[in-house]
Amino acid sequence: MNLLTKLFATPRHDPIRDNKAERNLFARRALVAFIGTLLLTVVLFTNLYNLQVTEYDKYQTRSNGNRIKLLPVPPTRGLIYDRYGKLLAENLTFFGLYIVPEKVENLDRTFDELRDVVGLTDSDIEQFKKERRRSSRYTPIMLKSDLTEEQIARFAVNQYNYPSLDIRPYFKRHYLYGEPLTHILGYVARINDKDVERLKKEEKDANYAGTTDIGKLGIERFYEDQLHGTAGYEQVEINNRGKVIRKLSEQPPVAGKSIYLTIDLELQRFITDLLAGQKGAVVVMDPRDSSILAMVSSPSYDNNLFVGGISGSAYKRLLEDPTRPLYSRATQGAYPPASTVKPFIAVAALTEGIITPNMTIFDPGYWILPNSTKRFRDWKKTGHGSLNLYKSITESADTYFYQVAYKMGIDKMSEWMTRFGFGVPTGVDIQEETSGIMPTREWKQKRYKKPWVIGDTIPVGIGQGYWTATPLQLAKATSVLVNDGKVNTPHLMKETVGSEKEPYKDPLLYEDISEPTKAAWNEAKRGMYGVVNAPNGTGRKAFTGAAYRVAGKSGTAQVFSLKENQRYDASQLKRELHDHAWFTAYAPYENPHIVVSIILENAGGGSGNAAPVVRQIMDYYLLHRLPQVAKLEGITDEQSVNSAAEQSKAAENNSEEAATSGDMPIEEPISLPHEGATE
Repeated sequence: MNLLTKLFATPRHDPIRDNKAERNLFARRALVAFIGTLLLTVVLFTNLYNLQVTEYDKYQTRSNGNRIKLLPVPPTRGLIYDRYGKLLAENLTFFGLYIVPEKVENLDRTFDELRDVVGLTDSDIEQFKKERRRSSRYTPIMLKSDLTEEQIARFAVNQYNYPSLDIRPYFKRHYLYGEPLTHILGYVARINDKDVERLKKEEKDANYAGTTDIGKLGIERFYEDQLHGTAGYEQVEINNRGKVIRKLSEQPPVAGKSIYLTIDLELQRFITDLLAGQKGAVVVMDPRDSSILAMVSSPSYDNNLFVGGISGSAYKRLLEDPTRPLYSRATQGAYPPASTVKPFIAVAALTEGIITPNMTIFDPGYWILPNSTKRFRDWKKTGHGSLNLYKSITESADTYFYQVAYKMGIDKMSEWMTRFGFGVPTGVDIQEETSGIMPTREWKQKRYKKPWVIGDTIPVGIGQGYWTATPLQLAKATSVLVNDGKVNTPHLMKETVGSEKEPYKDPLLYEDISEPTKAAWNEAKRGMYGVVNAPNGTGRKAFTGAAYRVAGKSGTAQVFSLKENQRYDASQLKRELHDHAWFTAYAPYENPHIVVSIILENAGGGSGNAAPVVRQIMDYYLLHRLPQVAKLEGITDEQSVNSAAEQSKAAENNSEEAATSGDMPIEEPISLPHEGATE
């Protein structure tokens, strides 16, 4: 029944669909979807507005930072010339392999591959790492310098493997004459950590972006700011591998200024040849303005060795060379100035009233310190007999100046000699200079923890004892004497040339010596004239027949102290213990154009060994060089350049007159106990 009932029963129907309700539901859902879409659209446009308008500058900068880079462009270094325009230091073009390290996936693997391609070495890699530490990100850094044509060709073939590497030209310093000018020009070399620290401290590091070299010594170091110039930049577009696609803008660098030195190249080379094989130094100065015409230190070395980075073995050879070529004997060599200082002491003593030109003493060959038995020997064993100031300078008598030192005392003597330029920097425009020692009571107490005693003062009177000086200091002091106390600063720079010429300006570091009378200056100069021209002058032999009038002073500096009864015998001593030979001179006597100061290490007596070299230098300059450059220099002084025969005759006549008048005994001799001595 149940089955039949189910089969034949009337079927039931579902209720009819509510279309209105469905439409309402759809409408609600559509509204929600619309509102959601609208809200998302608003958010999208808001973000787009924020990106494209509100923060446009920010994201533009970040975008450009990934695409646009500022690359530093180092300036071209200024050139260096001699006083007549001969090029001394130039910039040569070389090619280097540059890398953007941030764009290289595996630097070590790249380095290994480049060993075969361009001959990359461990030192190249080490230098790259040093340079990378001071460089900004994405800045191309030199990986390999001085590429040969073969290396360039090999890399060009393989360049597709190294998209972040590129070959670019760069300038490298080159010194045309090497050794003769090394101690003047100095050199440039790679910037090291110490340089970076100094540049940051001086706030100059930004100007050295992209620059690899900096002045290390000499003129290159002293005038670094002028020679270096101002760095520029290029705004370039790069791809994702750091490769430059195009240049967008450029701020060109400002080249460094060129420098014209006061050095006469031909004179410098002439003196260098004269000193070949000899340890020593020569300074040639124009006393009219203290411009340095030549400054030679022998032996020297080739400054080009340091430009590209000197090898450890080559540097070790220079360091261990017993002749010490690395330091400049002209400005750093400190030696006892010996008897060359007697004219300067004479001026001081005359001004202080300690002596008069006519005061005399008798010299049997020694001088005894009053109230003692201490003997100070003269270089001439038999003595000089009756001495006045002129004869004491002419014959370089020690005993006279022992007494002057005793009467003047160390305090006044140090004060006066410091004003002549001893014991203080000359102010020359290179930093490699020693001050030497002008001893004082305070100096000895500080140095040796001992008080000054009178026995220390006496040898200072003849330029010995604790006193040391450089050849440049002696040349400066001689120029001060020539100019009657006018103190000019020795200098190597004549002018800088950039957008305009800037001549050297004397910084006037020291005051003039104004107290001495004209007569005091003339007495000292008359004595120096007698040294060269009087029959008894110590330097007469070297200047016999000179075609110009000269005044000078010799000196023989002891390397070690002799014992009380010990005699100097060069034949029994090692070469290193032989005396140093000094000579300082100026010419022409009436109107000096040149001062020459020289020291020859371990050469013996100054008059016999140093004076002949000074004669050759003066002959070359006054009789050969000056006539050649008279038009360039504007020299028209007939007395200093021409009329050689007339000057020679006048010199002979004047020397005889000076010799006669200089030996006249005037006033009563000063009696002193005596014994032996040595110069």
